[in-house]
Amino acid sequence: MNVEPHRQRSLIACDKFKGSLSAIDACLAVQRGLGEAWDGDICPIADGGEGFVDTMITALRGEKITAPAHDALGRKIVAEYGIARRGGQTIAIIEMAAASGMWRIDPLERDVMRASTFGTGELMLHAIENHQVDQIIVGLGGSATNDGGTGMAAALGVRFFAADDHLLDPVPESLRRLARVDFSQRIALPPVQVACDVENQLCGERGASAVYGPQKGASPAQVEELDRWLRHLTQVTDAEVHAHTPGAGAAGGLGFGLLTFADAHLVSGFSLVAQVCDLQHRIAAADLVITGEGSLDAQSLSGKGPVGIARLCRELGVPCVAVAGACSEEITASGLFHHAIALSSLGLPLSETMARAVELLENEVCQAREQWRLIAGKGKSHRVSGS
Repeated sequence: MNVEPHRQRSLIACDKFKGSLSAIDACLAVQRGLGEAWDGDICPIADGGEGFVDTMITALRGEKITAPAHDALGRKIVAEYGIARRGGQTIAIIEMAAASGMWRIDPLERDVMRASTFGTGELMLHAIENHQVDQIIVGLGGSATNDGGTGMAAALGVRFFAADDHLLDPVPESLRRLARVDFSQRIALPPVQVACDVENQLCGERGASAVYGPQKGASPAQVEELDRWLRHLTQVTDAEVHAHTPGAGAAGGLGFGLLTFADAHLVSGFSLVAQVCDLQHRIAAADLVITGEGSLDAQSLSGKGPVGIARLCRELGVPCVAVAGACSEEITASGLFHHAIALSSLGLPLSETMARAVELLENEVCQAREQWRLIAGKGKSHRVSGS
């Protein structure tokens, strides 16, 4: 007599494989690899970066809104953000990269001295004027900018002046002449929450300019100049405390700008997603959790989504395994994951691995699923015995 195997419960909570798979596509590939013997709960995750809006509006049953805006170089675009309702309130959920992201700028066009977050401010303004939102949540990540959030502030009515009272454009090459900031025409804002999972301060060797400026096309001389003018900005605005807040340097200093010009509050992007998605209860209900992203490395240990999930699993006594494009020694040594799959171990060229990511991920999960069944079974027996 054939006995149907016990159906184990999985929670599949993957972040994106950048440049290859969205979070939902990664989750679905894992689900197909597991096969029909598992009861799967799917929860795509994100921190404050790409995919944050999709994750939040899926969890909150919200909707996408399109709005006119400008990209980081001032060109007219149409960008998207989310609107959702929660606890009787209307919430706007915005990824700063939707308007001000690097993905919109060709590598040959990068010009960090002229790049502005003005478009991000336009999306905030659109949500306020067209949807009368009670709260705005801004996710940080993937920026093409290093303007300290001055562009965003200008879109909301903050004005920046030189010593001769000349009105300055909110871009670094102009703001080096900054003498005073006028808040008198800034629009009234609802509470603003900022989802951010990096801890960089605004200035210094771990600041916005030094760490992220080169990725945006800044030369060594421009990195030094950008850092100087951001220090000057903190002095003119009397906001040194904000400049030293962990996360102030995120998205080219937009973390600082939102604190200073929008009275915002910075929170962990993963913690916010975990709360909205009810991750604690969904993990507790699972026999095995599968998480992952494109690259699991030392940076992931600072609190990015998959590591946050693994730590929650450890607290709740639920085994956690990982899938990734690449997995570093730091992750392996951390002991956070009971098993890890890295597509890089297949030895294929990176371009081929990325192009075939869905197929490869599904196949690797299929090969690992019996090992994962044993891991899930041991984890369940430990929880039942209380050991």
